[in-house]
Amino acid sequence: MGQDVHRFSIKGLSCANCALKIENTLKDQEFSNVQLNFATRVLTFSCGERRCDSHVEKLNAIISRIEPGALAIPEISVGQHQAKNWVPILQIFLSLVFLVLGIVLTNPSMRELVSIGILSLFLAYFIAGWKVLKKAILQLKNYDFTNEYFLMSIATIGAILIQEIPEAVAVMVFYTIGEYLQNRAVSHSRQSINSLLDIRPDQAHLVSADRTTTVPIEEVKPDDVILVKPGERVPLDGRIIKGHTNLDMSALTGESRPITVKEGDQVLSGSITTNSIHIQVTSPCYDSTVSRILNAVENAAKNKSKTELFITRFARYYTPLVLLAALTIAVIPPLFFGQAFNVWVYRAFVILVISCPCALVVSIPLVYFSGIGKSSREGILLKGANVIDSLNQVSTVLWDKTGTLTVGEFKVVTIVPIPEYSPHDVLAYAALAEAHSTHPIASSIREAYGKPVDLSQIEEYEELPALGVIIKTISDESIVVGNDKLAHKVNCPHSECIRDETAVYVIKNGEYIGHIIIDDKIKDNSFDAIKKLKAQNILNIGLLTGDSKNVAERVGNQLGIDQTEIYANLMPLNKLEILESYIHREKEVGAVVFVGDGINDAPVIARADIGVAMGGIGSDATIEAADLVIMEDNPSKLSDAIDIAKKTNKLAKENIVLALGIKATFIILGAMGLATMWAAVFGDVGVTILTVLNSMRLLR
Repeated sequence: MGQDVHRFSIKGLSCANCALKIENTLKDQEFSNVQLNFATRVLTFSCGERRCDSHVEKLNAIISRIEPGALAIPEISVGQHQAKNWVPILQIFLSLVFLVLGIVLTNPSMRELVSIGILSLFLAYFIAGWKVLKKAILQLKNYDFTNEYFLMSIATIGAILIQEIPEAVAVMVFYTIGEYLQNRAVSHSRQSINSLLDIRPDQAHLVSADRTTTVPIEEVKPDDVILVKPGERVPLDGRIIKGHTNLDMSALTGESRPITVKEGDQVLSGSITTNSIHIQVTSPCYDSTVSRILNAVENAAKNKSKTELFITRFARYYTPLVLLAALTIAVIPPLFFGQAFNVWVYRAFVILVISCPCALVVSIPLVYFSGIGKSSREGILLKGANVIDSLNQVSTVLWDKTGTLTVGEFKVVTIVPIPEYSPHDVLAYAALAEAHSTHPIASSIREAYGKPVDLSQIEEYEELPALGVIIKTISDESIVVGNDKLAHKVNCPHSECIRDETAVYVIKNGEYIGHIIIDDKIKDNSFDAIKKLKAQNILNIGLLTGDSKNVAERVGNQLGIDQTEIYANLMPLNKLEILESYIHREKEVGAVVFVGDGINDAPVIARADIGVAMGGIGSDATIEAADLVIMEDNPSKLSDAIDIAKKTNKLAKENIVLALGIKATFIILGAMGLATMWAAVFGDVGVTILTVLNSMRLLR
């Protein structure tokens, strides 16, 4: 039944751990398909058949309870400019001024001004931390004692009570500075990723009978005519009806080489034109190529990687465990070993400062989001962060042949007649027989013939799937055009020494009169694709095709695929059976990839550990079934996707080691009395900033 998806931007969301709590809380309510992406601050959910309007108030109540001040509003457009907020900068400046003044005036050499110094310190504390204190108090209503605002408030107020006033104030000031820098870093990261995906114009120049008007692209309908000016992005898919141009399609395919198009050619939204062209729109805004790309990237966040799922579970237990450790350190030594109470309470406060898991909760999803954004910029669409995990485990790659490793466009290479006939005679009979067929081989024969075929000559016509064509002419001639199996079927002696190419036999009145050699050229980048996979230590490479064994072996041998991994004469179900055998064999070793392009490959692509669809404008069924879509017909992009996945995985591991390592170090040093609260706050916000910046290395 209906599942309307609702999208909101979450204004005022500054805590990654709180974002995680909001998502989990909403999942426990009547909201379904909940996804809150902290990197983009976008919340999506659905309410089934119920109206969601009545739930918006409840939605905001939940959000503001977990993150006071946060608010769900209708999503703003990606590139919308927002005014710079100077309040945090003024807050930081004033708090630093009063902090420095307070530290100077509380110096023992200035005893007469100590009271003013203490007042300055408290002013610095409240200017920097009033929002933190307010949110901590609001969280007490929810009995939430594990949020970072409460822990930071307890740590600093406790330090003040044990007469560590300058240090407590400094911690709150530097925590506020760190939060501001962290938000700036995340915001910059978000803008960097959005800039990769900001390839959809908001407006189009609609051409009417007497004028051209600029309108939102949502108002343009199929069959409308739009004008695209030089240097502009094509806003909607369509067909050129006036003009010619070179198109920069790098945003869609990752390839910088321009493509020349003219009247009658199809153009895709997101490409950039060098000349003015008039386009007749073929798809509405929501179904354009660029919309499909953006939707694929946005929806990819819903399929979380194993690492993200681990961090989600880890975050639920990390803070309570650290809080328990801090409580133990504060209580056990003074009570049972007679240690000084102030000393151990201070150590506990140091541990509280380092207890928030934000570095992990922010940076790990950001790493994967960067990987997905980077891939899309290279013309590779990943259907989820979980695909990145799978790409790191690839052990076997199985390829379809036609249209995937080969061009998929058949050409007549040679015509071999018997002595009584000329090559032109053989080609003419073949073209007449293939006049009604839509098969690519038939098209190549008609193209080679190069003349209109007199259809009135055909009296009877029969097309035999996977075999060929039989016709009867008005002059009572029987013409059979087809493959070796058809020649045997009609019991006609013919040459059987033909190997390596696709041979089309021409039989007239039961007599073999010659054959036509058809060849499908291997793509130049197919050689690079196989070479790169082997360089990545992926040695199990197979070829699955419906073509004959001779053709399959020729293509496989030229590409360097082992002959034992070449399978020919396959129907779609045969491909599925072979894929299943590979999956069963490799299930303990790694992931099995299948790469295809046609609708007949959809079942195999859907079953593979990683299904790859070639050509982003190919079969909808194939693209829907795929985990990974290559937007152009370049098979070597698979290796690029694997490289990006490995780099993404490496950065995620680096962030985990960096965050946990630094936090564990400060917890140990704090428990031993070797770390101050100053150091701890730098460790907390510093490691978050470091991991966020590290996450963005992929985009640079």
